[in-house]
Formats: sequence, C-alpha cells, structure tokens
Amino acid sequence: MHSQPNPDRALLGVLVDSNQQRPWSIDEIEREIGSNATDCLDMLYAAGLIHRLDGYVWATRAALVADEIAA
Repeated sequence: MHSQPNPDRALLGVLVDSNQQRPWSIDEIEREIGSNATDCLDMLYAAGLIHRLDGYVWATRAALVADEIAA
C-alpha cells in the first residue's frame, strides 16, 4: 500500500532546502504545493516551524536545525 505524500512535510522541505532558503511569498507557495497551502502554512506556523510577515514565509531556526539533525 502506497502512502499519500504529506503536503506539510513537502512544504517544510521546500522552506528548509539550503539551495532555496529564502523568504517565499505565499503566492509562490500556493503555486509550488497547490490549493491546500493555506492549511499547511497554518499548521507549520502553529507548530513554530515557520515565520510569517507581510505575505512572506520562511523556516525558523528550529526547523532548520531539526532538518539538519534528521539528515
């Protein structure tokens, strides 16, 4: 049985990617992961894994370090 891709994990993966690490506009995120971007962003923000400011999002230091540990 194949598991469904986790959109929250996919979004966080984009935000912590060292080659793409930068503030992303919410419009870019919606184009990148699709229609459920708002729900994913809300969940990641509530978990303390992203920062939000004026329509932009980026990974928190905690998210970056957790990604390094998991690698």
